[in-house]
Amino acid sequence: MKMNYLMVVDDEEGVRRSLRKVLAKDGYEVITAETGEEALKIVADRKHDLETVISDFKMPGMDGLQTLVEIGRMNSEITRIMLTGYATMESAIAAVNAGIDGFLTKPFENIEIRAKVREYNIKKRLKSFVSVQILNELQKGNRTIAPRRQKVSVLFSDIRGFSEIAEKMSAQELADMMNDNYFEPLDNIVYECDGTLDKHIGDSIMGVFGSPLSHDDDSYRAVSCAIRMKETMKAVNENLPGNRYFNIGIGISTGEAMAGIFGSSHKKEYTVFGPTVNLASRLEKLAQENQILICEETYQQVRDLVSAEPVYSSTEIKGIERKINIYSVIDHIK
Repeated sequence: MKMNYLMVVDDEEGVRRSLRKVLAKDGYEVITAETGEEALKIVADRKHDLETVISDFKMPGMDGLQTLVEIGRMNSEITRIMLTGYATMESAIAAVNAGIDGFLTKPFENIEIRAKVREYNIKKRLKSFVSVQILNELQKGNRTIAPRRQKVSVLFSDIRGFSEIAEKMSAQELADMMNDNYFEPLDNIVYECDGTLDKHIGDSIMGVFGSPLSHDDDSYRAVSCAIRMKETMKAVNENLPGNRYFNIGIGISTGEAMAGIFGSSHKKEYTVFGPTVNLASRLEKLAQENQILICEETYQQVRDLVSAEPVYSSTEIKGIERKINIYSVIDHIK
């Protein structure tokens, strides 16, 4: 059984000893560090083993906020919790703005801190399954999360020749390579372009621009995301060992879709579906290695901002009855 590792960073020995004793009751293997600098060295050695880091805010040398920010850069999946006896509004705001997952104050009750650590870890894990935009809407109690028609731009990215890559690697090697060199960098680009990461389907990534939050430039942000994905994979491939590399194809479609929470009492998810989604998926399958294909409506929205060339018109796209004009995106217009 895999052990859950938790690190406590505090310059007071009594606090470190107390938290070790309390949190060990929840099955954690607790590691301690006296300073932020020492904590970073520990994370560098075992960043994939740590689930949670609790750091005091006020410490000599590197303070707790700096420490947690750096740890987040090393591994964004670690739950980061600030512990301080100096519970000022300024430090709380700084922690939130830095993306810290939780905020605790001294003195603390043992039962309360155990409950808070569990709560922050659960919320952190939920963010891995629910896009940040969806989580924010749910927390607001926003009714627009219910199913409705909405104009969106849908992006699909997929690896070419994935089966051949998978057959040459062990399961663990493949998982590490995919997570570190494909899902992590490309998912980040969707997020940075303010898109909603809808789902992973095998080695395919589905991103939605325009739902649940819409912007005037949803189509352009989707195409910009695709261009960045293509550039990023080129850089990634240059650093992969041996003959290993990822070539991707991307398809983007713009139009109306049904967007909202769908599912059963056993499983629900926020997603979009309809002809626009189907067309984006078909375009991705038609795309050649390192090619971005977009539909006519997407092209009309971005034609003054990116360079693209017509590929062909087709009436033979599976599941699409109307004639489709297809364009291949080259780059942003300089």
